[in-house]
Amino acid sequence: MSFFHGSVVAQTKFSSYLQNAPVWVDSTPRTPSDIKNFNRLRLTSDSVFGQFSIGAAYEQMATIRLQQVSEGFEIGNMTEAGEWFNLQWTAVEGEHLLWQHRFDRFQFGWSPSEMFNVTAGRQAVSWGTTLFLTPADPFVPFHPADPFREFRGGVDAARVRIYPGPLSEIDIVARPTKTSVGEELTLLARGLTTWKNIELSGWGGTLYGDRAVAVGVTGALGTLAIRGEAVVRSRHDGVVFRGTVGFDHFRQLRGRDFHVSLEYQRDGLGVVDPLDYQNVLVSDTFRRGEHQVLGRDETVVTTNYQLNPLWSLSGLWLWNLNDRSALVSPNISYSAGDEVTISGGVFLGVGDGQDLKSHAFLSEYGSTASTVFLSIRWFFQSAP
Repeated sequence: MSFFHGSVVAQTKFSSYLQNAPVWVDSTPRTPSDIKNFNRLRLTSDSVFGQFSIGAAYEQMATIRLQQVSEGFEIGNMTEAGEWFNLQWTAVEGEHLLWQHRFDRFQFGWSPSEMFNVTAGRQAVSWGTTLFLTPADPFVPFHPADPFREFRGGVDAARVRIYPGPLSEIDIVARPTKTSVGEELTLLARGLTTWKNIELSGWGGTLYGDRAVAVGVTGALGTLAIRGEAVVRSRHDGVVFRGTVGFDHFRQLRGRDFHVSLEYQRDGLGVVDPLDYQNVLVSDTFRRGEHQVLGRDETVVTTNYQLNPLWSLSGLWLWNLNDRSALVSPNISYSAGDEVTISGGVFLGVGDGQDLKSHAFLSEYGSTASTVFLSIRWFFQSAP
């Protein structure tokens, strides 16, 4: 869609996303079973006025539930990551209804040339190299078991990107945050380039006031895609290392597409003993949203197999190697058209549960309530 403003032509693109997800959660020793219905409406607008641009994404989320409190895998939880501007509101919070809305994107941009771009406001910033466990991505990483990864959470930041060449990029981000830890500033610079068939990246600066450096690499070894990233961080309690290595492989199996990925993470912010999980849950790093998992050593395996052009099967296995608990999730997906996708799945926690007397976690995933979900998603986009 185009609008004329004097000599400047404004190019505007609108898109929307609608999701409905009925969810059943099994009972636990502490909570009864529950039935929920999660709904999300997302409206997106991107406009370009010559050298300038404006982008916004507005979301409405409503969860209807039978029980006031329940457990299980929380689909579509609208969490706060300590963003500087308050762009999230609660419309209704009752016994059986939680209705919230927010601006997940609200950014302004300036691009005087193809080699230089400045953006400010709420925007998505992704520096991860690996696919699921991304310790070197400092900006609101996804939960590795999130079944709906279409939209990454926005962060309030000022960003400068410079493109020295077609396969190189310099990225500088300043991000202020407000959390229960306090008001903090993250200031990082990242460089990325490609050498032969290997993508190399690295960043450094101050991360929530801590000095930190990170590296990332992606390449190919035969039919395998190899990925890795690591960060070293100087904290008040010493130097912390966090790193992930993994691979993904694509092949034809009986004439159909088959994809498998495996990742292993060694996380210096995680713990080995389940009795220490409570310490992680009250730590400053957890309150900032820096933890994807709680364990010191964790691995994730995912598979996807195309049954036919419309149907596909997928599976996820998230395994804590220290306490031996796991989160297992088989899924099935159906493409009902170019704009509609229907999927369903189960989340099962395997391992020791929670101590009812002390409330201590005996494992990371063992106390997870079994959850069954069905999701219908519609995507709409305006004609150019």
